[in-house]
Amino acid sequence: MRNAISLFCSSGIGDLGLRANGVRTIIANELLPERARLFQANYPDCKVFPGNIWELKDDIVSYYQANYTEPPFLILATPPCQGMSSNGMGKMLNDYRKGLRPKFDERNRLILPTLDIVAELRPEWVIFENVPNMQNTLIYNKDGNLVNIIDYIFSRLGDDYIGKAEVVDVADYGVPQNRKRLITILSRTEKGKAYFSVHHSFIPNPTHGKVATLFVQPWVTVRDAISSVPPIDGKKGQNALPGFNPLHKVPPLDEKKYIWVSNTPEGETAFNNQCINPNCGYQGNQRHGAKRVSGINQACNDTPLYCEKCGTLLPRPYVKNKDGTLRLMKGFVSAYKRMRWDEPASTLTQNFQFACSDNKLHPSQNRVLSIYEALILQSITNYPYSFIVDGKMASDELIRDTIGESVPPLMIDKVIQKILSIS
Repeated sequence: MRNAISLFCSSGIGDLGLRANGVRTIIANELLPERARLFQANYPDCKVFPGNIWELKDDIVSYYQANYTEPPFLILATPPCQGMSSNGMGKMLNDYRKGLRPKFDERNRLILPTLDIVAELRPEWVIFENVPNMQNTLIYNKDGNLVNIIDYIFSRLGDDYIGKAEVVDVADYGVPQNRKRLITILSRTEKGKAYFSVHHSFIPNPTHGKVATLFVQPWVTVRDAISSVPPIDGKKGQNALPGFNPLHKVPPLDEKKYIWVSNTPEGETAFNNQCINPNCGYQGNQRHGAKRVSGINQACNDTPLYCEKCGTLLPRPYVKNKDGTLRLMKGFVSAYKRMRWDEPASTLTQNFQFACSDNKLHPSQNRVLSIYEALILQSITNYPYSFIVDGKMASDELIRDTIGESVPPLMIDKVIQKILSIS
């Protein structure tokens, strides 16, 4: 039996890719109790350590050493990504070299206890999964020196492990979603090292692409994934279909948002909606966009809210000023935007059920994505998984967070298949 340890496991979505290939998660760690409980419900035989990894790292190592004699096959670590950023790195380095100590997100330093566990237990394989900006993120190491996080991983593990960090788009592996991730795969096995010396990568070859070839299938699109899901609507009372699936539901839209959404064409944003006055119907009103101000992209502030021909209020997102007048809502063209049927979905975040979230309106129905549709687009429905804990369905918020923060399990599935083909 190939055993795995899952760190920052969240609700266990990535581990579905392990389980699909016979790799058993025997130890897991998750900070947030509600996610740890959801993980435990789906992996009842796993020893779950809920809490802070800094405080639990020694317990995790001791538990493994007390119960298992051989090193683990794999450690999968998906530390939180909210702090991963390359913004202002040059200035930070300059300040540091001048003796100033820039402030960094402490969550980025969670790689330190993670590597302590790896160094103690020496798994055959290690997978780190995070946002692409992880490769540009700086942290303070244990000595207080400022280092690149990927460089630190390799320096901490030394020559014992070989591999590299690579950015992938999960759409290239059959997930109906464009979602770029940084996947770092390391091995200390002789077979792994021999393979890497020849191929210089552990990442599996893509199975899909924007354009089909003799070697790849076309990307799986939103149409392929969810067009057969029964319709619902953003109006209250029509926004759920529990008889089909209890998670096929969306938050109802208020009257003005419904008007904005219902007049938005496929692939477009409500910020570009045109005149709906039946006596005018002018389609040439200035479209919304962005402009660069001092090197920074800012949403245009001169986009008209009223028809330039007849003066009627356009069905564009607006807010009301204190004096009762209306003004265009601040936002980019990715907000209040419909997805396209014949493309993969854009990256799902925890906010996918908010109409103002980037590119998350249904391609043709007047609503956002349902939770059930998001599960499909994240490839979670490809695997057996339950959101029921102690006989009750998890909250919508927990399920949305689980979807938005997880790695699509199909991607991990393909990575594990590759690793097993080498091992």
